[in-house]
Amino acid sequence: MKIVDKIIHPGEAVFSMGMRGGFRFLDDESYLKMMYRCRFGKKLDLQHPKTFNEKIQWLKLHNRDPLYTKLVDKYEVKKYVADKIGEEYIIPTLGIWDSFDDIDFHSLPGQFVLKCTHDSGGVVICRDKENLDMGAARKKICRSLKRNYYWAGREWPYKNVKPRIIAEKYLEDKSEYGLKDYKFFCFDALVKALFVATDRMNQKTETKFDFFDAEFRRLPLKNGHPNGEEPVRCPESFGQMKKLVEMIARDIPHARVDFYDVDGRIYFGEITFYHWSGLVPFEPEKWDTIFGEWIRIPDGSGG
Repeated sequence: MKIVDKIIHPGEAVFSMGMRGGFRFLDDESYLKMMYRCRFGKKLDLQHPKTFNEKIQWLKLHNRDPLYTKLVDKYEVKKYVADKIGEEYIIPTLGIWDSFDDIDFHSLPGQFVLKCTHDSGGVVICRDKENLDMGAARKKICRSLKRNYYWAGREWPYKNVKPRIIAEKYLEDKSEYGLKDYKFFCFDALVKALFVATDRMNQKTETKFDFFDAEFRRLPLKNGHPNGEEPVRCPESFGQMKKLVEMIARDIPHARVDFYDVDGRIYFGEITFYHWSGLVPFEPEKWDTIFGEWIRIPDGSGG
């Protein structure tokens, strides 16, 4: 007899299956309603959405600007952002290929990063080319190339992004906490909040998310990952990053725009339209409503 040492809640099992790309027979609205109920234990209100996570689902269904497909493509977005704020903020691209076997590793430097252009998570960080586990890298990249990220959270901009691989310059920040990722929530071209992701390169500990308001005052909330033990200090580049975010998101109702600060130099990371796909709770729950108040949806839609 098989012994089961952990009972999985039926809702979590459905959620896990959905995030692996299941339920493709469902239309987007039906799928999102099911996933929302599994994750939050309540009905998704698309007629009168109030919370951030509810409004993210509404935006997936009703805000379908074709430009978004270009902006979630990790290669194509670079030109768009460079045109908005300048080439000096773009992480240099070392190469782009359609398959792993096409990668010219001989031309790459000793340190680099491989990314899939069409998904989230298809990343290989190489700190020493001579000791790169080529088998593990191939397995991860090839698995990502086969995946259509759209199906997990029905984030439609990803559906028609061409799967490719890019190599980028390896970024290293030798200051406290290592490389820090500043992720700004922008609403109608105004930054309202951000979080700083740290410990992302430390395999011995979980990534930390620390939230701040637009003046870099720490906010008492958690979302997806625990807070760090020590508060992150405000970087000297904070005001400049905030200005650049608002330039990039000028014509977008809501987006999360990410930047790195590497020893005082700013680099653009990515644009995200659906933070956590709108499927991760805030702690305390009131912050879901507070963030939701910052998303304006058109009159007559119930928002």
